[in-house]
Amino acid sequence: MAAPLLEKVSDYLGSPEPAVRLILSILIGSQVYHSALCIVVQFLFLRLMGRTVTAVLSSFIFQMAYLLTGYYYTATDEYDIKWTMPHCVLALKLIGLSLDYYDGGKEPSQLNAEQKQAALSSPPSLLEVCGFSYFYGGFLVGPQFTLRNYLRLVSREMSDCPGQVPNSAIPALKRFCLGLFFLVIFTICGPYYPDSYYLTDEYEAQPFWYRCIYILLWAKVNLYKYVTCWLITEGVCILSGLGYNGRTETGEPQWDACANMRVWMFETTPLFTGTISSFNINTNAWVARHIFKRMKFLGNKMASQMGTLFFLAIWHGLHSGYIICFSMEFIIVNVEKQAQTLVKDSPMLSDFAKGPFYPLIYVVQQFIHWVFMGYSLVPFCLFTYDKWLKVYSSVYFCGHIFFFAAFLLLPYIRKALVPRKMKSEKKED
Repeated sequence: MAAPLLEKVSDYLGSPEPAVRLILSILIGSQVYHSALCIVVQFLFLRLMGRTVTAVLSSFIFQMAYLLTGYYYTATDEYDIKWTMPHCVLALKLIGLSLDYYDGGKEPSQLNAEQKQAALSSPPSLLEVCGFSYFYGGFLVGPQFTLRNYLRLVSREMSDCPGQVPNSAIPALKRFCLGLFFLVIFTICGPYYPDSYYLTDEYEAQPFWYRCIYILLWAKVNLYKYVTCWLITEGVCILSGLGYNGRTETGEPQWDACANMRVWMFETTPLFTGTISSFNINTNAWVARHIFKRMKFLGNKMASQMGTLFFLAIWHGLHSGYIICFSMEFIIVNVEKQAQTLVKDSPMLSDFAKGPFYPLIYVVQQFIHWVFMGYSLVPFCLFTYDKWLKVYSSVYFCGHIFFFAAFLLLPYIRKALVPRKMKSEKKED
């Protein structure tokens, strides 16, 4: 039944875009069995294994193994719009569900504030798990949300008027319009900065400064397609009520529970950590809550950070570009934190940073920020080593050289610029 129906709808639409084909195939096509199977298996794990570590491990292994197997059999060296695209979002939902159910069996004193808000006190029904998994506001590209919030939505608690339809049309429309604004920018500017240009002889023949500027502009423009998707889906969540996040001190309703973008911070921050904090917020929060914080048993924050970034890399796919991208993020973030601490602790650098030269410092910092943000994104978007290696070679691996040199030199610069008294106080702390 499904295949002929899909053909009829496709004929009616003419030749639908890949995204439309994906939605049709998931909703009425044979690919629906991938998500349905994982949802049913997850439900059985919860019911048969209960609130146990075995259930959590089984869920994690099964969901990730299914996703990675899908990547292995379907991935090409291009961006694939296939069933694995929404399935990676679903995998996080179902793994998070098992952890929230496990937390529900603990004493409240053993849970942190985030875990208390998400913990499930009773086992969900199959209908509840299906509704949570297939919720239209977050199935294709996110955002991540908890089953507990979904159940509050269903019971009409996620509203500025409990028990009634939320008055969220205006906030939802604002996010939708903002998403359309970035979509227009991407639609107009995107064709001028295609990924394929990196692999041409023309790009390689350009002067070094031009190649760097292209990386900067390409990164800025291409990230807008993600910004667009997340802003529009956030609008959907706000309209349904899932975006409700209580009231401010002045009594105004807040609609940012499903916010995946802090647009102003994204556009103005000169810091890599600022961009990370403002981009794909709910996925980052999910990873922080369920991976990073649960790796405390390692006893080393840096090891937990490495493990978290490795998880993110393989969750995105099996291409080498993902590993390179997130390894660069690890290096850049740690160098940036060292540099920030150095400026804070050095009276001379601190005074200089706050002085009349701050606007110039800001411009230089933004330039460095976006050039190397783009540098890190190159392997993420080009996927295979033969492609990203060609681009990195054309810019002489400047990002690796810059940050590895900074990592090695910053301790010596700190010795020269930070007073001994400050160093001894830091050691005592």
